[in-house]
Amino acid sequence: MDQQRREVKPNVTPLAAPKAFVPESYTGVADVDPFSTQKLSVAIKQEARQPNSLLASELNRRKEPLESYPLDSMSMVGSVSRDGRPFALLRVASLLYQVKVGDYLGQNYGRVTRIDETGVTLREIVQDAAGEWIERSASLQLQESAR
Repeated sequence: MDQQRREVKPNVTPLAAPKAFVPESYTGVADVDPFSTQKLSVAIKQEARQPNSLLASELNRRKEPLESYPLDSMSMVGSVSRDGRPFALLRVASLLYQVKVGDYLGQNYGRVTRIDETGVTLREIVQDAAGEWIERSASLQLQESAR
């Protein structure tokens, strides 16, 4: 083993010298900073002055009691008709409420547009992925009780 170690000469190529780092200067100093708090606050103030027409009328009215509950916590348990006007019976937090067309419910500015024997249809105003306020349809279906 000693003889082999003396006879064999390792052949290792030396490492290349590292390249010199030349820093680049930042040229975007004069451009508008996309993260500027001043720019963001101006945009928020402008939106507050000109709210979406869908939302403007909703912000200026008094909230109704059923608007403090989400739709998924409500269940339609029946319907009645009085003087030819349909009413839906909704169970919310173990209480029973009568709802008519034009009433508001849910946390997305939902307004009842139609009531029939099997469900309540309403129009909600929600924000889409782009931040725009849009209308969408939602409904509550009659829940069959298990007895």
